[in-house]
Amino acid sequence: MKRIDPLPSGDERAILVSLLDYHRATLLDKTAGLDDTQLAERTTVSTLTLGGLLRHLTFVEDVWMVRRFQGEDMPEPWASAPWSDDPDWELTSAAGLSAETLRADYLAAIERSRTILSEGDFDAHAALPDQFGAYWNLRGIIAHLIEETAQHNGHADIIREALDGTVSD
Repeated sequence: MKRIDPLPSGDERAILVSLLDYHRATLLDKTAGLDDTQLAERTTVSTLTLGGLLRHLTFVEDVWMVRRFQGEDMPEPWASAPWSDDPDWELTSAAGLSAETLRADYLAAIERSRTILSEGDFDAHAALPDQFGAYWNLRGIIAHLIEETAQHNGHADIIREALDGTVSD
């Protein structure tokens, strides 16, 4: 996925999608060139890793777009994940996965989201509520995905710099 600056103007859909794609590509750039061990390495007192971030944002794409907005069952590995044993399973399970799998799974979730987004009306409400009972519209979900991905890109900046000194924008 090539990182392209967000559109400076256009309609609402084009601007929001370009901003989301920019942040998605930013995370992939921040994890590029790293191997399985590096993606699993902790660099601070936090247990957060770059692999964990990739896995978490894969989950976030699927839970918001596939599960909540579409109302469909979660795809694997989420459907059979041991959530009751480990509520942070998407983060902790990343250490056992290859860099290629983590990136491929994230790209697959992005494609699922893009398909749903391309067919969705921004004013349409999610089929299922969030944990507080609110039914988000697609516009709100896209804004949330932008916020979540951008926030974790900040974490990725710190982790990557601590790993190998790489600093990026």
